[in-house]
Amino acid sequence: MTVHIGAEKGDIAPTVLMPGDPYRAKWAAETFLNDARCINEVRGMLGFTGTWNGHPVTIQGSGMGMPSLSIYANELIKDYNAQTLIRIGSCGGMQEHVKIRDVILAMTASTLSTPSRGIFKELNFAPCADYGLLAAAHKAAADKNVPTHVGGIYSSDVFYDERPDLNEQMVRHGILGVEMEAAELYNLAARHKRRALAVLTVSDHLLTHEALPAEDREKTFGDMVEIALQAAFA
Repeated sequence: MTVHIGAEKGDIAPTVLMPGDPYRAKWAAETFLNDARCINEVRGMLGFTGTWNGHPVTIQGSGMGMPSLSIYANELIKDYNAQTLIRIGSCGGMQEHVKIRDVILAMTASTLSTPSRGIFKELNFAPCADYGLLAAAHKAAADKNVPTHVGGIYSSDVFYDERPDLNEQMVRHGILGVEMEAAELYNLAARHKRRALAVLTVSDHLLTHEALPAEDREKTFGDMVEIALQAAFA
């Protein structure tokens, strides 16, 4: 057990999917895993372990924002020896050609600040995805005919953003979407020599102000989970 994860040694699989929402972790485990069992309920941050196509998989909620994800990713890596960590979550689209329901595979993650900022000090470290996972996810999405975009995203440290000037520069420089966790996940993966990727569903759009209706989210998020699982075991 750790401070934030109540699982015993051996309860966490080498491959971990990390949605922000603990109830999305529950839904994904019940929908995609065989023999899924709850292995964590500490602070309501649910985690489940089961199998997918015979492979052990853990789906652990990470909470919202980089500080929260950093806690869970650190403990999963350091205490449970997780080797592959894939964020599955929603994001806001930031380019006109990126549509609602599309999937974004985050090749890089730009940010103003992360919990790792104190380590890098004056260096602007550029965190990126594991290429093997990225390539496998791209193939899985193509096989499923899911509209997919590969490129840079922006990991914001605020939800209620009051920097329209910064958003304009993100759009200008080709950033595909905005979310709140991937940059720190990529930092930690680089530091501890683990594989990481963010597979994101566009649920709303900063330019068009469209938003995915709640009743349509389950099918769309299901595509994202399947892409992540196929990439992990390609």
